Amino acid sequence: MTSPEFWRSAGQHLLERNESGWLALTPDFLRAYYTRPEIHPIDDSCAVEVKLFEDLMADPFRQVEPAQLELLADDDVRDNYRFLLGFRDVLSAAGTLEAGYLKLVRPGAPRIPPLFLDQLVHVILRKVLTDVSDPIRLRAGELFFREQNVNTENDRIMLADREIVEMYSDTGAAGGLGRLLAQSGTAARSVELDVLDEENKSIYWERSDRFDTVIDFRFGQPAVDAIARVIESWIGHFLSVETRVAPKKAFDYEPGNYVLGLDRAASEIFNALVENQEFPIDMGENIVALFTLQLPDQSVLVEQARGQPIYLGLAKGNDGRLKMKPQNILVNLPITQTS
Repeated sequence: MTSPEFWRSAGQHLLERNESGWLALTPDFLRAYYTRPEIHPIDDSCAVEVKLFEDLMADPFRQVEPAQLELLADDDVRDNYRFLLGFRDVLSAAGTLEAGYLKLVRPGAPRIPPLFLDQLVHVILRKVLTDVSDPIRLRAGELFFREQNVNTENDRIMLADREIVEMYSDTGAAGGLGRLLAQSGTAARSVELDVLDEENKSIYWERSDRFDTVIDFRFGQPAVDAIARVIESWIGHFLSVETRVAPKKAFDYEPGNYVLGLDRAASEIFNALVENQEFPIDMGENIVALFTLQLPDQSVLVEQARGQPIYLGLAKGNDGRLKMKPQNILVNLPITQTS
């Protein structure tokens, strides 16, 4: 059974798959970047800027000399082109979006706007989850590339897209749930968002590119198991390693266990744990979800990590926001080699 279309805004339809199933960079994908508002010429753009844009639209892989960028009259446009062309050149040299992403998240990579990384994750994950038919898993996957507001009132953990919450809060859209969600670092107006559950999850298919549904992220709820499955798929796609990720209700860390934060806040908590050999109680309330990761094939792990679980964590910052960094697990997973 073919799943309905979702995340069309990711741009997967502009790409091609190579023999290994990774996404090959195409001229049309680059053209979509050149037509972004930060790049597309406007009425008062200089002639050099208009000519550069036209040349790149005709040949998206065209090499642009630094001296040509210096001729651009607008400083911001010049910087935007430097970032975008540097991003393009990394992807072009890598050949695929996946290989380019791995280069961009490793030490020494060129500096690019975080938005570009999020967009790469969006389109790569769209490919990874192509055959997924469970909308809750897809909604959980949004954490990989969309920052979330976290609300923990009434013993629940409700996640809503930060940008959407702030947009509705600013416009004063009607709805009751939003008053709770908007309190997590945004103005306390009201937002109309639906909580996705097993009964109503079919609404996701027509709204997947609106990012306007909420998930209950308490232990035992479907969304927590769903993101565990997404993590498994993410690792398998990039590293060709089979993993089993399981949600955990409690943290039974022992000295020497491997811990891996899936975002900055969780990494800070785990770093404090390893350094002090005890759980930082004052930071513990920021934990949103815990998982254990195990590999059936222990031989791919570094020797020190064999025979024990690897702990993963998601946490909100003190501002009530959760910004996942899916590159953490690819860079920091203690395995000996990748394919």
